[in-house]
Amino acid sequence: MPHPVPALATAAVTAAGCVWYLPALADLRAGADRPLSRRVRAAACVTAWATAAVVAGLLLATDAWRWPVAAAATGTLPAVFLRVWSAVRHHRETREAAAHWTELTSDQSPPPPDRTRHVVAVLLTTGLAAAAVTGTLRLAEGPGTPAAWLATITAPAAILVLFIALAATHTRVAHTRLTHTRLTHTRLSPTRATRRRPH
Repeated sequence: MPHPVPALATAAVTAAGCVWYLPALADLRAGADRPLSRRVRAAACVTAWATAAVVAGLLLATDAWRWPVAAAATGTLPAVFLRVWSAVRHHRETREAAAHWTELTSDQSPPPPDRTRHVVAVLLTTGLAAAAVTGTLRLAEGPGTPAAWLATITAPAAILVLFIALAATHTRVAHTRLTHTRLTHTRLSPTRATRRRPH
């Protein structure tokens, strides 16, 4: 496969990955306002996508494969290390939060966790993969007319937009449902102050 084809596919996927690395950059800029695990995860995200951008540039600038492969390996290792560290730190922070909640009240259970980001990650990953595969296959066919080039560009973009819309819709619906559930949980659960009110 000629280098311009994987370079264009990698560049397209990297550009579409802004839905991940732009929020990650915002988390890094927030500094201490974000938990350490979240900042480390953001650093891993930015490192991975920066590696993809460097690989795309090297695929266009060099004829050999060893430099893009070396860059991919060099960037992937710290990204994986940061992601593992983030997971360990997040687990520790979750245990600390649970301990603090237990100290606050023994009867009132914590509100249900928000698992929206996992579903959104799956949707965006599927969309990016489908868009990349579609673009790569169309480029491999060698579009020779303006209409074919237009279809090569618009088909992956349409797939990606579809999955982004699905992710945004799920996030909005899940956020509304979770907010309602947490409000109901807070109103129905007794507080320690209420239980210890003198008679």
